[in-house]
Amino acid sequence: MPVNVRGILLCLLLSLLSGCATMDTAPSQGVQTVAADELYQRGEFRAAADAYLQLARSDSSARGHYRLRAAEALREEGDLPAAGEILQDVRRKRLAGEDVYRYDLLNAEFALNRQQPEDALALLALPDSALPPTLVLRRLELTARAQQATGDRFAASRTRAVLDRSLGGTDRENNRREIVDTLAALDATTLKQRGAELPPTDLLRPWIERALRKQGQVLPLALQRPSRPVGTLQQDGSDRWAREGYRAPRRIALLLPSSGALKNAAAAIRDGFFAAWFNDTNAGPDRGEVQTYDSGQSSEDAVNAYRQAVKDGADRVVGPLTREAVGLLFEQSDLTIPVLALNQSDNGATPPPGSIAFGLLPDTEGAQAAERMASMGIREAAVIAATDDWAERATLAFRVQFESLGGAIVGEARLREGEVNYAGLIRESVGSFATASGAAVFISMRPQQARLLMPQLRLAGVSVPVMASSHVYSGTLNAGLDRDLEGLEFCDAPWLFDAGAGLPPRDQIVRGIDSARGSGARLFALGLDAYALMPYMDWLGTHPDSYLPGATGQLASDSFGRVHRLLTWARFENGVARPVSGLTLGDGRMQ
Repeated sequence: MPVNVRGILLCLLLSLLSGCATMDTAPSQGVQTVAADELYQRGEFRAAADAYLQLARSDSSARGHYRLRAAEALREEGDLPAAGEILQDVRRKRLAGEDVYRYDLLNAEFALNRQQPEDALALLALPDSALPPTLVLRRLELTARAQQATGDRFAASRTRAVLDRSLGGTDRENNRREIVDTLAALDATTLKQRGAELPPTDLLRPWIERALRKQGQVLPLALQRPSRPVGTLQQDGSDRWAREGYRAPRRIALLLPSSGALKNAAAAIRDGFFAAWFNDTNAGPDRGEVQTYDSGQSSEDAVNAYRQAVKDGADRVVGPLTREAVGLLFEQSDLTIPVLALNQSDNGATPPPGSIAFGLLPDTEGAQAAERMASMGIREAAVIAATDDWAERATLAFRVQFESLGGAIVGEARLREGEVNYAGLIRESVGSFATASGAAVFISMRPQQARLLMPQLRLAGVSVPVMASSHVYSGTLNAGLDRDLEGLEFCDAPWLFDAGAGLPPRDQIVRGIDSARGSGARLFALGLDAYALMPYMDWLGTHPDSYLPGATGQLASDSFGRVHRLLTWARFENGVARPVSGLTLGDGRMQ
């Protein structure tokens, strides 16, 4: 008989006669075991470790299991040396089931403590499918630490991004801080290069964007190019017709400030929202009720307003309005009701699953101006902008997008408040390409500043195209003043020019609602779109090829719940702004 077979038979015989087992048996759930587990759950880890060690001495058949539990308790206590001593006497091959993975996780942590991250990564190469959720989270956290210890910051951040989906409370806050700090330690060039290599749906991309924001930088905007409108009428299994993707809310909470600096802006949005609600022909007699809440003057006030709305039974929350409030709300771990935020967060935080963020971002306008120039074959651009935050954001987005498309910024200047003579900054920014083909000027400023700049550009002999963000247009017909803007093109909300299909004519609205006029028109349109987006929040988030033809633009959501707007282009002709070519289509890529 071969030797290996005799060995197996001998071992089986000895195990029957004298307890020569090759692995621990499952521990019994006696009174002592329950008591030790309760100590562990209460956080009395030192006492739990002593209790487990006592169980190991009294139950030799489960000795390895209890010593492993004692080592884990001491690890929770923060006493890794003592945990290591106990674990030295445990044999992996004698463990069964989940204990094997617990053993490897502990040894991986010991390897990290010995500054041996490669050994830790080898121990952590476990299949998540075999682990309970608590051990999966621990494996991910240890893996991230090991990856960072090897110097692979991108791998560590990606692992933490996966971990983020399952965390809450303080753990999630700490994990998010680790992701941003880990990436922010890299230079902007490296972050931009890696960000450009990622597909728009990559889960690491928003975190790279957040890290770049800390350095005053951004990634090129991944423009949405949807092709299918939402709400296609379809038969539902009976003879009735229903709109595809449509799910109307029943109780809506609208969170807006009722006083303070944003009172007028909030009023325009509120009026637009209720105008859409009153004119909703899709909801029928079961139109959902709307309750307004004062979001206050601080981010904390807005979060409290959200919680009150949830307590009152809302099934959809619209708001808050400020970037800071949206950022703080998205960081909360108890968002049980979907949110349609009326801005993007200032810290780059993305909406939690089921929620979306929608706003009138100057970044979008700058990026689409760059795309339009690129589609026209323009390869060089000068930039002239105001010093306001919105102007700087539009300018930064334009520069990054234009350079990502192969263009070059050849000059840049800022308009100081109260300045009226722009001759010097025109020479500084436009330089020698005033009449060159393949060149253009991008501006981002108020109407008063643009009305001074455009004539001075012509006097300086600048004949290249000039494109702008929406801020150059007051939103009101004023042909006498706007004749100075002749030929200037800018991107804006289609509703301002009645360029969107299926929208209420603007001239009818402004006759009865003051807030829809002038500078409030875009915010009124934002309110119209916020109401129109609500029934399609879930659909847009899972169908990136779909769009809502809105008042502020063609609206589509990326995979992270951020709503993007495709804008209309308009040109001043004889003092009147008229749409020139519909929406910004085409990939704009330079050859």
